[in-house]
Amino acid sequence: MAEESAGARDGLHSVTRGTLVLLLGTLGYVGANFLARVLLVRNLTEGQFSEFYLALTLSGLLTALGQLGLPSAVARSIPFAATDAERRSIVRTGFLVTLPLAAGAAAVLFLVSFPISSQYHAPVLGLTLQYFAIAVAGSIVASQIAAVFQGFEEVRANALFVQILTPLLFILFLVLFVAPGPGRGALGYSGALLAYVLSNLVALGALVAYYDRRIRRHLPRGPADPAAGRHLIRFAVPLFVVGLLSFLSGSVDTLLLGFFHNSEVGAYGADLSLARLLLVGLGALGYILLPVIARFVRADDPSAVRVIYATATKWMILTSLPLFLVFAFFPGPSLAFVYRASYATTTAPLQILLVGAFAATVTGPASIALVAYGETRLLLYNGVAGALVDGALALLLTPGLGATGAALAWTAASAVVPILSVAELAWFQGVHPFLPHYVVPLLAVGIPLGGLFALLPGPLPLWLLPVLVLGVAGAFVLVVVVTRSIDRGDRLLLEALEHLVGRRLPLVRSLARHFPPRE
Repeated sequence: MAEESAGARDGLHSVTRGTLVLLLGTLGYVGANFLARVLLVRNLTEGQFSEFYLALTLSGLLTALGQLGLPSAVARSIPFAATDAERRSIVRTGFLVTLPLAAGAAAVLFLVSFPISSQYHAPVLGLTLQYFAIAVAGSIVASQIAAVFQGFEEVRANALFVQILTPLLFILFLVLFVAPGPGRGALGYSGALLAYVLSNLVALGALVAYYDRRIRRHLPRGPADPAAGRHLIRFAVPLFVVGLLSFLSGSVDTLLLGFFHNSEVGAYGADLSLARLLLVGLGALGYILLPVIARFVRADDPSAVRVIYATATKWMILTSLPLFLVFAFFPGPSLAFVYRASYATTTAPLQILLVGAFAATVTGPASIALVAYGETRLLLYNGVAGALVDGALALLLTPGLGATGAALAWTAASAVVPILSVAELAWFQGVHPFLPHYVVPLLAVGIPLGGLFALLPGPLPLWLLPVLVLGVAGAFVLVVVVTRSIDRGDRLLLEALEHLVGRRLPLVRSLARHFPPRE
């Protein structure tokens, strides 16, 4: 038991430190992107913003194609490698494949830009995609560099350069090129495109310099083992298909909405961006959980994996449950608070999208755990199911229902994939989060507060929304303590937090003593 706890404690130290860093980075990313979106909405026409968002979706598809599954494969393979020679081969092979793929993806997007523009009857879209082709190449290379550090359980590269620097530079260039100011005129839509490309390229240059200075701390120079590189490619190919299917299962709805109802894409993108806020914590957790679980899978320590997965998922719900309840029951004020009043006229798509996003967060990062276990076949099946559900429902519902139909398709696909993944994870590995210490507080907070919010008279003042979000989070923590929904993983998490801050947390320890866990 002592060895078991030591493994789980070590893993939770890595997960806690990495998740907090990434969570802060992601919050900065969300905040910066929100400011950038405000600048775009205020300085572009609604039609131009729709073209910009549609181009983001299409370029995301090319990015998924150009990555070839290598970032996830590298992040999982590095902790599995037994020697530095194997790790060197993994890193070198990753870059030897990534660089030509990045150039090829950019060339493909550039060449197909005008045919796509013609198909969507949107002339500006062609110019947009040509600009975005450059950014696609930069994004692919940046993801590969960040994946190398991810494999060594270092998340700062992703947090600092991808999540913080890139959107901050985008804001800076938007202010310079798009927003009119004293003594200068605005460049309009072309300025927004230039700002997006420059922000990606400058951030990539900074990330490359960071990699050049820091990689030797993890991996000194030396010979490589070619066999590890070949194994990486074999492992990456199914992950490429999985990643592509995953992207399609979350994007076909947007692409078809742009084809049938192009004018609704901008508003739908705003709804989808708000719903995806629920996934911020899950993304941060999954990023660091991949190499950590892979390390314990290689060490044949299933108990540590179970404790880490269940405990991390339980507390990461704090980043989604409050937003879900507030956004779902007060969708109009939420849209007005985040964007502006004109976006609050249609709320049904947002409420539908929130259901799918919350379903993904409740199950935890099950797909990431399957990657760590090397279950690529199961991931492939799940990806096919998600893409088919999104595509079929979007094709069936979007022509008649517009954004509402697209939201139904996205929600169905977003729920199918995590539910399948967590069921497979539980069946084959015995790993899942649905233990009493997680389910009891989740239901005890969600059901009563949902009923209370449904009875509150509207409209609510906008300043009250953040108060309600914090109140729900506080209620969850209180219910965990009062119902004694605490287990060994929570105590290990407390040790990890104390290790992170460098001091004991007497208030938390006092609560733990007064409300011991149920045996």
